[in-house]
Amino acid sequence: MSWFSNFLTSSIGRKMVMSLTGIFLILFLVVHLVGNLQLLYDDGGEKFNLYAKFMTTNPLIKTTSYLLYAFILIHAVQGWLLWRKNRQARGPQGYAVKTTKSVGTNSFAASNMGWLGTIIFIFLAIHLYQFWLQMKLGHLPMAIYDGQEVKDLYAIVSVAYENVGFVIFYVVSMIVIAFHLLHGFQSAFQTLGINHRKYTPFIKGVGKIYAILIPLGFAIIPVYMYLFH
Repeated sequence: MSWFSNFLTSSIGRKMVMSLTGIFLILFLVVHLVGNLQLLYDDGGEKFNLYAKFMTTNPLIKTTSYLLYAFILIHAVQGWLLWRKNRQARGPQGYAVKTTKSVGTNSFAASNMGWLGTIIFIFLAIHLYQFWLQMKLGHLPMAIYDGQEVKDLYAIVSVAYENVGFVIFYVVSMIVIAFHLLHGFQSAFQTLGINHRKYTPFIKGVGKIYAILIPLGFAIIPVYMYLFH
């Protein structure tokens, strides 16, 4: 198995792992957004709490969630290792010399993937502590729907989104995620060899739409709840 371990620790292997875990996380974000949009219903949190109960009790979802946590960690570690290796390869000059061919938003995202990823990792740590860990270990109030008792996760979410500072932090984090996705979406497919003059423009287009709509959808939730709930 030495060839496999050598492959995983090589630049190509790390990029492959980054791509595969990145695509998994891209798909997860869509599912997560659909669930979080239940917060916008004016029903006192019923739909969201029932969704949260399903996500935390369904055996298949629970198994997938463990893969998710592992992939987040692997994606972050591999990304940091690649970023550090690239910085060392550039030497002390860093980004002092740049070509003029790639400019604009996408080049900014590509040049700062390490910093963007670090900010996202910090956001995820805070986000998981504030909501996921409280759901797992915290003493949450209970809500009853049709005789079914469930943890009232909506209660702590709504309290968090009453804080304008946290709302701003969340929205800024979504902007950072948008930049990260703007480069990462296309890069993931390119690393896997899906790079053709027929398909690449389409992938780029889908990536740009995704990088805008998904973070925007997440950002709307705390803003809406702060203003109207």
